[in-house]
Amino acid sequence: MKFSSSLRLEADVLIIGGGLAGCWAAITAAQTGARVVVAEKGYCGTAGVAASAGPGHWFIPPDGTLRRDAIARRLETAKGLGDADWMETIIDRTFRTLPTIASHYRYTQDDNGKIRYHALRGPEYLRALRQKALDCGVTVLDHSPALALLRHGDTSIAGATGVSLKSGHDQWIVRSGATILATGGCAFRSHLLGSANNTGDGLLMAADAGACFSGMEFSAFFTIVPANTTMARTMIYSFARYYDAAGHELERPPGSHDNSFLARALKKGQVFCDLSGVPEDIRRQLPQISPNVPITFQRLGIDPFSQKFPVSLVGEGTIRGVGGIRVMDRHSGCGVPGLYVAGDVASREPVTGAISGGGAVNAAWALSSGCIAAEAAVAYTRRQRRSLKEPVTLPEYEAIAGDSTAVEHAVQREMLSPNKQYFRTASSLKQSSQALEDAWERLSLGDVHQAGARARLRHQELKALTAVARWCTASALARKESRGLHYRCDAESVAMPAHILSGGLAKPWTRSVPAKVPS
Repeated sequence: MKFSSSLRLEADVLIIGGGLAGCWAAITAAQTGARVVVAEKGYCGTAGVAASAGPGHWFIPPDGTLRRDAIARRLETAKGLGDADWMETIIDRTFRTLPTIASHYRYTQDDNGKIRYHALRGPEYLRALRQKALDCGVTVLDHSPALALLRHGDTSIAGATGVSLKSGHDQWIVRSGATILATGGCAFRSHLLGSANNTGDGLLMAADAGACFSGMEFSAFFTIVPANTTMARTMIYSFARYYDAAGHELERPPGSHDNSFLARALKKGQVFCDLSGVPEDIRRQLPQISPNVPITFQRLGIDPFSQKFPVSLVGEGTIRGVGGIRVMDRHSGCGVPGLYVAGDVASREPVTGAISGGGAVNAAWALSSGCIAAEAAVAYTRRQRRSLKEPVTLPEYEAIAGDSTAVEHAVQREMLSPNKQYFRTASSLKQSSQALEDAWERLSLGDVHQAGARARLRHQELKALTAVARWCTASALARKESRGLHYRCDAESVAMPAHILSGGLAKPWTRSVPAKVPS
């Protein structure tokens, strides 16, 4: 494929992804005096699942035993896969850093007159992060999805290249001293609110560079939504009661993120939700914290606090799941020189364990890992002092798949079925694996002619969707026990806590690594 024109830039740090993690990384790097470029697939400031939410943060002051108790509670639910040191690091960094956005974001007070630092209004929060990044001198490339990483002759990362969808150039190339992947998780195009661009692109680029993954089996997470909507904001559902079509109340398990009981009930018919138990103070604050939630109910003509309404489940994949690129060190490195990871593209096992970190923990991870990755990337660039004029390897693009819709639907049939994902067996996973291998092979069939920027992006997204699905399925097959978000109907006896690593493009591989023993 040849591009008619290219935008070429140089940077100390290139950040791929302009959501919550990417913006905090950009601000942190720029504040050190580094030259920073952000390449965002959509529009930085509206991108990602946090922009349409009311993101809370794991925000705990250092005094007393509050932090110690919070970490202890999280370790109890982490199923042996959490890391107390990482948790302390994330909590501390979030507590120190989050208030600094007050220069661009208007914080509000709670009913007791205290500033509500931990709970933010997503649209305003991301807009403030974008503006602060720009004020710090960051160059933002909107509507500029990355397609491939650039490499030096020694295979270290030298930047990235991608396509420009709304500028005067077809292609962009950024040479950088270090690169941060902050591309988010993968929702397999489930129509989860805010996830349209979360197709696993960063995971694919990382695999191509030689990185591996951890916890990909923890992808069986489905969010409750009002039927026929994408309004996947779940805080109020912690107070919900559910009923079948005959009016019988469903027995709800104690786990806050286990919606498998709804999957079982939905197989038999409609399920109705009753939110009359939502406390009055939360009802009052909801329009400020998550204004799009009450708007959705208004459009449906439903008063959710006095009327029962039908619900369904939408898949979140690795977004409110857990798995992602394995973090190899305390500097957000992934084992590839010059490449760092932040936010949902990385495995959050150190701070979430085998259960979801949806909400506060994930937001704190995005903020803190972004800051940590930025500091490490700047330090790497200054330590290496590598010339940005060195020759680098540019990617060779593949043929374009002919039947892209068939490939996407094949992936979705396996990854977005609550019944297949919640109730896994060796037999069902092997069937899924074969279906995904067939889809992967179909990606290599096609014609490279007339492959413009959007066709190239579409092919890359399909490849990423399929690759992530293969790693998730291979990891689920490898973990023969039930643990956290991963449930095997044919589970063997519970093993000692271990991480399932995965990787490979031509053929997925998996490996079990014992978890860190708590001190």
